[in-house]
Amino acid sequence: MNMPILEDVDLQAFNTLALPARARHFIRIENYTQLRESVSWAQQHDLPLLILGGGSNVVLRGDWPGLVLQIALPGKFVELFDDCAEVTVGAGENWHELVQWTLQQNLYGLENLTLIPGTVGAAPIQNIGAYGVELAEFVHVVRGYSLDQQRSVELNAAECRLGYRDSIFKHELRDRFIITAVVLRLRTEFVPVLSYPALQQQLQGREVVSAVEVEQAVRAIRQSKLPNPTLLPNAGSFFKNPVITHDRLAELMQSYADIPHFPAPGGDAKVPAAWLVDRCGWKGKRNGHVGIHDQQALVMINYGDGTGAELLGLAQQVRDDVLDRFDIELELEPTVYGA
Repeated sequence: MNMPILEDVDLQAFNTLALPARARHFIRIENYTQLRESVSWAQQHDLPLLILGGGSNVVLRGDWPGLVLQIALPGKFVELFDDCAEVTVGAGENWHELVQWTLQQNLYGLENLTLIPGTVGAAPIQNIGAYGVELAEFVHVVRGYSLDQQRSVELNAAECRLGYRDSIFKHELRDRFIITAVVLRLRTEFVPVLSYPALQQQLQGREVVSAVEVEQAVRAIRQSKLPNPTLLPNAGSFFKNPVITHDRLAELMQSYADIPHFPAPGGDAKVPAAWLVDRCGWKGKRNGHVGIHDQQALVMINYGDGTGAELLGLAQQVRDDVLDRFDIELELEPTVYGA
């Protein structure tokens, strides 16, 4: 291959939890030819693939015995239509920088999703969402490389099966599809989404605001609640907000009248995982080198020298407590890799 293959690479700098792990082989992918050749090389040598973007939504439980591909595919292209714009973005572009760029281009919709760490290619895998907005509203097409078919494939929004922090890329296509670009359909006229109570409070109840003001308000909220992973290693929200039936909610409200809840698709109710974890007394708790953030019960922290096994062990304790007290099973948001 006409590209450097690095050996025995330390992955601590390639995951925002700063967990120790090593890759047997490592290649940084900056164009499609490199991607195709790297996949072929890994298959010829029977090596498992691990696809990394910004490493902001993964837990490395141990060393990776195969090939790590760091996706750094660049590029942004805009096509304007009468009522919208289609923006094609390389999977390696930084998500937060993309949000800033769209505002500079007077393209709207992503302002509530500012300051979410990671790359564009990772965004549809998680169907990132924040402050009343989900990426699913704007995905038009996801382009990628199918490991099964060994060719480029396009999936439309419906085929991606984007749900709450979920997608087909976490299920049938996990480790079988490498996202290379995302086509977003954005608005050319600004329509503010101010349904989130904290956002309304930050904007002091104003109804007429600009997209830049919404972005600034969301950024201020996130910075006040969430630790910067470059200063305090974390992977953002570690647990999904569980969805329960209204009957189960009614049962819980008999004992916990103050339990917060929100409508969920299908007529069910969504309960904040942070509230459940906090009520079990875990917020601010530390166990060895890892712990729960003292301002946000959804965020697990590596205080230094923590391992993936240590972090997942603490997460299991939290899940066990929530299950025992509320009969609700929490799901992890990050994807776990490694032996």
